[in-house]
Amino acid sequence: MNKQIDEEIVQACLRNEAKAQKALYDFFSRTMFAVCLRYCNTHEDAMDVLQEGFIKVFTRLNQFSGKGSLEGWMKRVFINTALEHYRVNKVYQEQSDVEMANDNPVDGFVLEKISQKEIFELLNQLAPGYRTVLNLYAIEGYNHAEIAEMLGISEGTSKSQLSRARSLFAQAYAKRNNIKQGGR
Repeated sequence: MNKQIDEEIVQACLRNEAKAQKALYDFFSRTMFAVCLRYCNTHEDAMDVLQEGFIKVFTRLNQFSGKGSLEGWMKRVFINTALEHYRVNKVYQEQSDVEMANDNPVDGFVLEKISQKEIFELLNQLAPGYRTVLNLYAIEGYNHAEIAEMLGISEGTSKSQLSRARSLFAQAYAKRNNIKQGGR
């Protein structure tokens, strides 16, 4: 969508015009569902977060300032909705120390060689806490202080979760592709 269309649809949605709300949903639902899938354990959870996220978008659209893209604003709403879903369902767990995360180094692991589909499949194999921190840091670009605040954990725990997630991700990739790890 371009900026002018964004503004027109936002204004129509603010007037509760069902046609505009459907257009917004139709245009962004696939993209936002992909965001939801990155944070959810199951397709059903992702659908719940998607529905909840769109309800928030429609009820909070008056908070969209028009600065930046509508898609960026919506993405943040969906990420926060997914994180709330995890906090409410107590899926997020503190899981390791940094020392434990460094016990299985993987030589020569290059993320750029992996297809997007394979990245998604490997991410889904990670425990929810690891996957959440990895998504927030590596994909969304948040720093550890921001992640710690969003998840209600310490920065050290965020760093630990990321380190362990990277290690487990690399191990899963190596196992899937029959790559020897660390000279083993």
